[in-house]
Amino acid sequence: MLINYKTQGVCPDQINIEVQNGIVKEVQFRGGCNGNSKGVAELVKGMKVQDVISKLEDIRCGSRATSCPAQLAKALKENI
Repeated sequence: MLINYKTQGVCPDQINIEVQNGIVKEVQFRGGCNGNSKGVAELVKGMKVQDVISKLEDIRCGSRATSCPAQLAKALKENI
């Protein structure tokens, strides 16, 4: 399954995610902080979707109500 998620409240405007059999295979953030985005993408690769959601969904970026990792979790949650 390919997910192209339009983010809200964060620097990247889109997250592209590939999921196969409940496992995150690939993640690409479009825009935002290149290093952090690549780091998050590599860390979640190979993880179960539910594990990614539970670990990332409540992360905030400074005073924002969300973050890039939380938007990734939201994208997965809305598409499983």
